[in-house]
Amino acid sequence: MVTGLGAITPLGLDHTQSWAAALAGRSGISHITRFDASAFPVRIAGEVKGFDPIERLGKKAARQMDRFIQLAVVAAQEAAAHAGLPQPLADPTRVGVLVGVGLCGLETLEEAQDTLREKGVKRVSPFVIPRLIANLAPGQISIALGARGPNLGSVSACASGAHSIGEAARHIRWGDADVMIAGGAEATITSLGIAGFAAMRALSTRNDDPAAASRPFDRERDGFVCAEGAGILVLESLEHARRRGAEILAELVGYGQASDAYHMTKPDPSGLGPEAAMRLALKDAALDPRLVGYVNAHGTSTAFNDAVESQAIRRVFGAAADQLWVSSTKSMTGHMLGAAGGVEAVFTVLSLLHGEIPPTINYEHPDPDCDLDYVPNVARARRLDAALSNSFGFGGTNVSLIFRRYRG
Repeated sequence: MVTGLGAITPLGLDHTQSWAAALAGRSGISHITRFDASAFPVRIAGEVKGFDPIERLGKKAARQMDRFIQLAVVAAQEAAAHAGLPQPLADPTRVGVLVGVGLCGLETLEEAQDTLREKGVKRVSPFVIPRLIANLAPGQISIALGARGPNLGSVSACASGAHSIGEAARHIRWGDADVMIAGGAEATITSLGIAGFAAMRALSTRNDDPAAASRPFDRERDGFVCAEGAGILVLESLEHARRRGAEILAELVGYGQASDAYHMTKPDPSGLGPEAAMRLALKDAALDPRLVGYVNAHGTSTAFNDAVESQAIRRVFGAAADQLWVSSTKSMTGHMLGAAGGVEAVFTVLSLLHGEIPPTINYEHPDPDCDLDYVPNVARARRLDAALSNSFGFGGTNVSLIFRRYRG
């Protein structure tokens, strides 16, 4: 059961702000301010704006964390408060944390390398390693909340957040925990992060029009837009949620994962990996595909991904695909990499809860290889029984999550 939501994104500093902006079709993409990108071929990104880690976490704690950890902890605190988890926790040994990240602490790594080169080994901070390693996102969350249950991270590129949510649900099913705080975080808007993706020619170069740069499924798409953020869910067993009188927002009923086994960065043109992940999620949920009314697509705004995903969705849903609504919230947030699956799971739950579907903005030129209803440019209302969220990553990893309206 999903009982709490937390998000910090280019659209807002909590899940309520982010959701309102997504429904309004507002872009969070703008020119890079976190470093001087004037000489870079890519000068746009989805930055989290107005975030003051010292104000949110305190000076001492903030200094001990890379930005991806700061974002993760703040989103987790929001999710825990939204779920009404008591502080201190009633039984901390039954509360776990599983949060994923794709690239870890690039900002810390760059700063430490500069210090080592310019000032010498004695000036390197003892916080370098704890600030940059991936499992300090769940580690610092557990410290902040006093959670003593399972504590681990998932590193699977852009599927990290979704993997974390699926695996966290398994920990509850296996009886390892009653509550799991799960999702993803990322902060790679650094000189190395942007330079690396730009060198791969993976990023949009619409530097003169940032808000229009991310255009999933549009024929004129030219690459994804790097973004940062965090998305966290509180998952609970039904028995535990009922016992403490928690509001149940949705039910996580399906989790499927599969590999392309094809290429380190390119998706398999056959789409067999995404197709298998969606079919396995439907099998896990024991759900008729016709009951799924909405897919929050991976939808990166890259030529290969969008077409492959669209065709895989059509094969999985068959004739029902013509009634399916599909949108990519990356059109507004940009691609938050390891955080994407967490934030998009938050949006998927909110779609079920409120009966509103966020749009795919910047959809202006239909692509014959992408032939679904992408909720172009304007949000729509629709009562949903179930919704699916896709997350795919480098290395050919594919994850699908299915959430269902809680029926009491």
